[in-house]
Amino acid sequence: MRARILVVDDELSMREFLSILLEGEGYLVDQAENAEDALRCMGEQRYEMVISDVLMPGLGGIELLSRIKSESPETAVLMITAFTTAEQAVEAMKLGAYDYIGKPFKVEEVKVLVRNALEKQSLVQENKRLKAEVQERFSFSGLIGKSKQMREVYDLIAKVADSMANVLITGESGTGKELAARAIHYNSPRKGAPFVAVNCGAIPETLIESELFGHSKGAFTGAFADRPGLFEQSEGGTLFLDEIGEVPLQLQAKLLRVLQEREFRRVGGATSLKADVRIVAASNRNLEEQVREGSFREDLFYRLNVVMLRMPSLKERAEDIPALVEHFYKKYSLWTGADEIITPDALKALFNYPFPGNVRELENLVERCVVLGSRVIALDCLPASVREHTGAPPASGETEIPDEGMDLQVYLDNLEQKLLVQALDKCGGVKKRAAALLGMTFRSFRYRLAKFGMDEE
Repeated sequence: MRARILVVDDELSMREFLSILLEGEGYLVDQAENAEDALRCMGEQRYEMVISDVLMPGLGGIELLSRIKSESPETAVLMITAFTTAEQAVEAMKLGAYDYIGKPFKVEEVKVLVRNALEKQSLVQENKRLKAEVQERFSFSGLIGKSKQMREVYDLIAKVADSMANVLITGESGTGKELAARAIHYNSPRKGAPFVAVNCGAIPETLIESELFGHSKGAFTGAFADRPGLFEQSEGGTLFLDEIGEVPLQLQAKLLRVLQEREFRRVGGATSLKADVRIVAASNRNLEEQVREGSFREDLFYRLNVVMLRMPSLKERAEDIPALVEHFYKKYSLWTGADEIITPDALKALFNYPFPGNVRELENLVERCVVLGSRVIALDCLPASVREHTGAPPASGETEIPDEGMDLQVYLDNLEQKLLVQALDKCGGVKKRAAALLGMTFRSFRYRLAKFGMDEE
């Protein structure tokens, strides 16, 4: 997108000259002959930059600068005047002007100043955007879902985030363990320091010690210089040790020492280094079973397991599927504002499917549909493995007919009402989602609600 610049000067010849110069550089340029006209333009249009004369009839350039910075602080302002004074220059810079140049000026000087000002502004805006994105992504709102299981996750993160306690996150692969670890970090006092993640199972056993603790020059063949490890890189922040159950026993003893003494040594090093690092570990294995088998140290397990956070599988929180589908659709799709993101039969298929890969598998599935060009996720764009999995109704036990008999219609009506209420409860009251959960059309669902006088509720 081309930057838009507003040129403000009471001299027509100067406005025309700067407009031609800037348009030749590829910018969009508007003109204003005085400060009042400039403020009117800014009320109608957003400008990345304003180039203004200082001395103008009526409201002067310095006053205009003050108004711009008050109303649109992100707009870069370049001041130009034929009567440069040190006092004016200092005042302009204090008020937030990007720079201040005198007439006559060199054409190349103006080009460079404008280019640099816009580049700086772009970097500032991008930095703000990235910070906001990180904050949003790893805040509690970034963990998608309103099910009871996810609310329990949010509550526990809120309680442990401010502490220094080590956290052990458990759960199946694809449930979002690293996302939970990041949420703990970015909602803690350490959020301004590094968050460093490492998959312990992806590092060869011969290299993992050096990777975690670093090494000194000459510690082994190929160690040509000192190299800091992940503990040093995450100083003051959080170190996330994913798949902690893959760490070999020999290294577990050294990890235990770091947790106990808050210090470590590089491989081949002679001095101890302090470790101001919070440890969050995760595993999809049963570490207690590994302790019993002797493949994981019991003392390390208890050091890591000060607080245990269990991430539920997607099967356990199936009511979150519609919200997750919407989130991933918006993430990958160029189509915005669609009335319908997924058809009822496709959503029903997702509810029936067990999702062995959990949330990660659902994300990949939605991305696949978008890549294949689907504006609406329909049944025919889902993989055959999902379409053909019919699922099975939950076991509810057998119902026996009492000796005195029963009214079958009353029994069925009561059961139907209970299922309608459960569906609405699971879907947060959203009727379209509840209808899909029960495998019926929205019209049919509304008819049943009206049948039992539940439509207003």
